[in-house]
Amino acid sequence: MVAVTIEKHFARHLAEASEFGEEELAPAPPAPFIEAIIDTAFWASLQREEGQPPKISLAFFPPEQINQHLIFEQRLPLSPSVLTKLAPGVERPGIHLGVWHEDDKLYVWGATRKIPSLCFVVDVPEPGLLVIKHRRIGGFGKFANVAVLEGDQVKVVDEQSASLPDCPALLTTLLGFASPVSWYDPTNVMVQLAVSMRAHGRGGSLLMVPAGTQAWHKSIIQPVKYAVSPAFCELADLMRQSEHERGQSAWPAALKGAIDGVAGLTAIDGASIINDAYELLAFGAKIGRPEGNAPVEKMVVTEPIAGNKATIIHPAQSGGTRHLSAAQFVHDQRDAIALVASQDGNFTIFMWSVCENMVHAHRVSTLLL
Repeated sequence: MVAVTIEKHFARHLAEASEFGEEELAPAPPAPFIEAIIDTAFWASLQREEGQPPKISLAFFPPEQINQHLIFEQRLPLSPSVLTKLAPGVERPGIHLGVWHEDDKLYVWGATRKIPSLCFVVDVPEPGLLVIKHRRIGGFGKFANVAVLEGDQVKVVDEQSASLPDCPALLTTLLGFASPVSWYDPTNVMVQLAVSMRAHGRGGSLLMVPAGTQAWHKSIIQPVKYAVSPAFCELADLMRQSEHERGQSAWPAALKGAIDGVAGLTAIDGASIINDAYELLAFGAKIGRPEGNAPVEKMVVTEPIAGNKATIIHPAQSGGTRHLSAAQFVHDQRDAIALVASQDGNFTIFMWSVCENMVHAHRVSTLLL
């Protein structure tokens, strides 16, 4: 159902990247190979090895294109049983099984941590769930998702969502299929915060407010049990370092640790609050409606999926208390952003839409897998 669409996606982006002079690009995957890899990965996902479902990532490119691989002496056939047996040894993040072909036969040639730009990747995070993605040009940031296949549901990411009015920079970055993104780009830090919030699996809310203003206090019930004073600046200090300091080998690990630290606090009941300078101001905060302000009655909801249409709903229809309180916060603090992770893995960005004159809820779970 999706092989031809995916083939066109990669062919288009690889052609555009070549025109801009990009080098070390992955080969374009033809539809029959896309279909075969998806089919094999799906059936492998439903098997078990010592009682555990396989978590694997398959990358389509020849081993000679990039150095520093683990290459098998004998090629292994691409089959569900082979993938299931290999899965326990390659399930850590960042490890891919390399897949290539001889004539019309696909085989597994080894394992790798390094893959070429715009490489076709099939990720299997859980049984029956496949994520089609590719590595961004430059290799920085989260892989760009192209499609998500869950059981009999097919969701193809709509690349045009980034051109819609009021599209937040966070969503634009997640949709940035061919654009290079730096690890220390502020928007990419928000992407990493979102991914880390979703990863802890407990659900949570993160409010980003403007630095240098106290207006947001009106929307927080006082006193705040876990207020932070002075503001905790580990993440902010890392973001303020010079380009030379950010280029040091230890910097990405330090940044990830700081991001995971902030994201971990969102698991505590209540909302975590940071400003747009990445200073942590509070966590476990309770959102309240300022006296005299009207309750939020409606919001527009979109998802960057092909065929999806914007709908206007009451915030209570979008989820539980977290979603309703986040919508109210953004309704009252219109220069703020609210990130909300659900325990079931759903993720929503709440922002004020000037075009719609109401809260806009961007559902981005498909982009964060």
